[in-house]
Amino acid sequence: MWVLAAALPVAFLAVFFAWPVSALVVRGFVEDGVFTLDGIREVLAAPRTWRIVGQTLGQAVAGTVMAVLLGVPGAHLLYRRRFPGRRLLRAVVSIPFVLPTVVVGVAFQSLLATHGPLGFLGLEESFAAIIAALVFFNYSVVVRTVGALWSRLDPRAEDAARTLGAGRVRVLATVTLPALAPAIASAAALVFLFCASAFGVVLVLGGASYGTIETEIWYQTTQLLDLQAAAALSILQLVVVSATLIVAGATRARQERALRLSGNPSDAPLSRADTASAVLTAVVVLGLLVTPMASLVWRSFQTATGVGLGNYLALSGTGGQLTVSVWQSLANSLATAAVATAIAVFLGLLLSYVLSRRPVSAQGRRRLRTLDAVFMLPLGVSAVTVGFGFLITLNRPPFDLRSSWALIPIAQAMVALPLVVRTLLPTLRAIDPRLHEAAATLGAGPGRIVRTIDLPFALRGLGLALGFAFATSLGEFGATSFLARPDRPTLPVVIFRLIGRPGAENFGMAMAASVVLAVLTATVMGLAEWIGPKEVNPW
Repeated sequence: MWVLAAALPVAFLAVFFAWPVSALVVRGFVEDGVFTLDGIREVLAAPRTWRIVGQTLGQAVAGTVMAVLLGVPGAHLLYRRRFPGRRLLRAVVSIPFVLPTVVVGVAFQSLLATHGPLGFLGLEESFAAIIAALVFFNYSVVVRTVGALWSRLDPRAEDAARTLGAGRVRVLATVTLPALAPAIASAAALVFLFCASAFGVVLVLGGASYGTIETEIWYQTTQLLDLQAAAALSILQLVVVSATLIVAGATRARQERALRLSGNPSDAPLSRADTASAVLTAVVVLGLLVTPMASLVWRSFQTATGVGLGNYLALSGTGGQLTVSVWQSLANSLATAAVATAIAVFLGLLLSYVLSRRPVSAQGRRRLRTLDAVFMLPLGVSAVTVGFGFLITLNRPPFDLRSSWALIPIAQAMVALPLVVRTLLPTLRAIDPRLHEAAATLGAGPGRIVRTIDLPFALRGLGLALGFAFATSLGEFGATSFLARPDRPTLPVVIFRLIGRPGAENFGMAMAASVVLAVLTATVMGLAEWIGPKEVNPW
């Protein structure tokens, strides 16, 4: 039964991820039908390559450090303290993670551009702007991951340390932070992965002066058609991603063990001693999370004739610049996201069910950990690599899909699948195995056990899984930019086309379209948070 449940997700990953990625990499080693390493050596010997690698690692390290430093106090406030509006504030913090990368790029661009509210800082197309956007995305990962464990720490250990004369700083350094170490390490590994593989934000905010491995793969494939260079960079990226996933898997296992050993969630009323974490969290939420989006909304109403709805009214036309209107592209995005969500949730349910098992043998546990890590790969491997790989592999029977609309939802489902698994897995792993044993003792067969025990638990996390899948698919840009047909572009593709064209009218339409997409994504995630389990931590 387990083999059958895992077979379909594994086949999907093999056909629509492993095959396209490996095909693109292999092409980089072949020139005129002959295997050669000359192109790879040339790329690896180029100073530009190692400058790009250095920028990627520097970006990932800086984004991770800032997200952890700012996120740990936020986790304390939102998961350890009780105050009115805490649930709303948690939702506000969670929404940035699923916003489309193009929307966030446009938001920060509107804020930091020369004529923007913070244009005087001179941060347009700068490293600082990219780091700020990456922290914007990943702040919630740290808050939710660390907060899930912090809320369940027994406060008596801290109370005992204070009784013995330890001050607040010493208690934090010697009792609290060591207990939180598994969650902090797990969050840091994931944030590093997301920062190292950022694409849309770097493409929009980095300009011509800044690039990463992800954007360089896009440049080599789309602008230069240099597959050997793209292959070499893809190999480097796979090395970074694989190492990060190994660390993330180990830290996540430590975090899960810590959660199993911890108690029930507990909190305390907000007090004067929490002033520092409250002030810092307020500054981060208002200054880093709310301000860019508020700037985007405000500037979307600014037109050549003053403040008004001109940019929004222009969304219904093409103006000679677009093949379809923004509203038509939104309809394309919704239809594509619906199909991608159905695929990702169906496969995610099967895979989560398999991964939630507890094999008795060490070999069985190793196999499940390997399977879990393999299905995390789409989060870190370049979506550009996957999209371009689709074009060179899925062009002949039995998978002749190059001209098919189905390629886009398949690519988006591949990106959303790891998020679905990470959302459903905690609820399924929370099932006490003694329930299965008791049901089997009472004569229930495997099918009835699944129907009466496992399925109700899975449904608890289904709302949040649907939200993550739909929001992720709605904003996916990397692979979609390769696969979208000119007559059926998705909204993120249209927004990128608009900001790439000169003229205030095009940029105004891009900001208005970004607001529409952001509101839709936030609404989807708000509904998902409302109907989903309140304490599920996807990571």
